[in-house]
Amino acid sequence: MKRQDTKSNKGTEFNENPKHVAIILDGNRRFAKRLMLKPWTGHEWGKKKVEKLLDWCVELGIKEVTLYAFSVDNFSRPKEEFDYIMKLFKEGCEELKTDKRLQEKGKRLGIRIRFLGRLGMFPESVRKLMHEIMEKTANNTGLVVNFCMAYGGRQEIADAAKRMAADVQKGKLSAAAVNDDTLKKYLYLPEDPDLIIRTGGEKRLSGFLLYQSSYSELFFLEKMWPEFEKEDLVQVIEEFRQRQRRFGK
Repeated sequence: MKRQDTKSNKGTEFNENPKHVAIILDGNRRFAKRLMLKPWTGHEWGKKKVEKLLDWCVELGIKEVTLYAFSVDNFSRPKEEFDYIMKLFKEGCEELKTDKRLQEKGKRLGIRIRFLGRLGMFPESVRKLMHEIMEKTANNTGLVVNFCMAYGGRQEIADAAKRMAADVQKGKLSAAAVNDDTLKKYLYLPEDPDLIIRTGGEKRLSGFLLYQSSYSELFFLEKMWPEFEKEDLVQVIEEFRQRQRRFGK
């Protein structure tokens, strides 16, 4: 597996396995172009890979996974591609509603689904399905899956600041009480990922989890998202365990 990592200092002790993994799902369109297909049809392969990823995360004991699925900027995609993606989102949500993995059964705990971002930007039919799934899985205690939709890191911070300012104005929050921990509670995602993976060969975060990624370990893979396999995830986790994490110390 070819990749470039941001840090490779080896420690004498292994880290624990990551509890929270975040992934930038990049490369769907380039994958389709390689097959000489319409670029947006690559999202179909990407969707199927996400379905497999959920099983891998459960098998590997990951507690939470956050996926950069659709950004605010992606709304400017050509209409034919945008309509195709909305169709996939709707189909995917319909499938999730009846997915047995969302149900608690025996020792297997149900998966909890959360959609994070400016969800109001989506068509009502898609938005309605998202809220139904979140309500249905709200009490599940297994793997937490966060889909970042209509998401942007700057927009997340701006929206958090607006909500925080509104609470200060209403007297629910003291301005003197505003600090890092307070702001985090107003973000779409208050949890920090242990590691962030980006597929597709690009070596940047593109606005993903700007606030939460301060001490996340970064892994950049050359593989396109539809090419990502369980072995790649296992290899990233193994290297994560060997990195020396200093947290600024």
